[in-house]
Formats: sequence, structure tokens, C-alpha cells
Amino acid sequence: MTRLNWSGDEGSRKTRKGRWTRAEIDRLKDMYGLRPESAIARDLGRSTASVRKMAESVFRTARRQGPWTASEIQDLKRYLGVSGPDVIARILGRDATEVKQQIFELGRLQSAGRWTRDEVMKLRRVYGTRSDEDLAAIFGRTVDSIQRVARRYCLAKDKAFLRRAIGEGASKMPRWDEAELVLLRDLYPRTPNLEIAQRLERSVKSIVSKAHNLGLKKELERLQEMGRQNVSLRYQ
Repeated sequence: MTRLNWSGDEGSRKTRKGRWTRAEIDRLKDMYGLRPESAIARDLGRSTASVRKMAESVFRTARRQGPWTASEIQDLKRYLGVSGPDVIARILGRDATEVKQQIFELGRLQSAGRWTRDEVMKLRRVYGTRSDEDLAAIFGRTVDSIQRVARRYCLAKDKAFLRRAIGEGASKMPRWDEAELVLLRDLYPRTPNLEIAQRLERSVKSIVSKAHNLGLKKELERLQEMGRQNVSLRYQ
């Protein structure tokens, strides 16, 4: 049996040393570029330096040149706002200068048309982890358009994102008063979360989190209706 070699070189937290397993490398590929290197290191029990070194090895490919493909643009949008140009360049096999130029070009493309259902669903998934400026480049929209849709669907930035972007204490939310809690308990079992969020002027994330803390559940009939709506959206 192979013994794991552990070290405390990252403060008091022990980190694993030695050869990387295939499972670790696959996990690194899934997370790299979508989470900070330090977070990946904690998840894998490795040092940040080890994660960076392995990433450089895993993504060491011949440099691509010439026009960007549609697939590359989609990959760029996937990582944009989560990782910097250097990390994105490493993943895509492009020069960092090219990545920066392509990000600039994305920021110049702005659509004024109606948002599609797919666009709204994607925004709701990624809104919490990107700045509005990066989201504008990803969706080809203005910052004002991003913010209008975010308000409509009561979206909010993730606490971890706010801590990284603004600093500690930036994610503090208004305390719930008793009247709000009473209304939440009354509405939650059978009312859509978005409607509750609009009523209480809070984010959907806040509604779901507080309901979970209070042990609130949706009624079976409401859950079945949500399931039918999700199926309908998938095929429309």
C-alpha cells in the first residue's frame, strides 16, 4: 500500500506530497480556471504551488495561432471573470496578450434585443460569481441591461465573490425582522421563491438560505408544479 506523505507547509493545514493520482489530475482539470488555485489546493489537500505546477504541466500544449474558433470563444466566456488572462491563456493554449485583446473585443459587442430564455437561465446560474462588467462581455450586453435583469429576478452576488472583490464585511446583509420571518413562513410552502423575494425585496439566494435555516419545506403540490415547469422550459 502506498503511504501518503503529508506536510504542514501551508500553515497549520497539512498538505499532500508525492505523485498525483489520475483522479486528482481529472479533478484539477474540472476545477482549474473556475476556482482560485488556493481553493483547489484546499479541496485536493495539496499546496498552491503544487497545484500551479501540475496545471502548467497538464495544460502544456502547442501555442495556437490565427483566428479564434467559436469553441474557443465559448471557452473564454466560461472562464472570463473567474480567472485572469494568464490562467485562461494557459488553459486555451493562447498567448495572454491575445486573450486580453479578445476580452476587449467581446466588450465591444453589445446586443440591444430581448433576452432569450436560455440567456436568462445562464445569467441566473453565473451572476453570483462574476462582476457586472464581465457579465456584460460574456453576454454581449450593456452593464445596465445586466443589472435590470438581475433586479427583475432578484439575483445577488455570492458572499465569497464579494469578499474577493470588495473585502471582508462587504457581504453583510440586512437582518431579518420578525414580520419578514412571519411572511416567509406563510408564503414559502406554496409560493415561488422569486415572488417571495420580490415581496420581501431580498435576493432569491437569501430566501432559499433563510428557509433552509428555518427548516421550511415546499408543499408536495408546489414541488410537482415546479417539476412540470422545469420540463416545460427544457422543451420550449
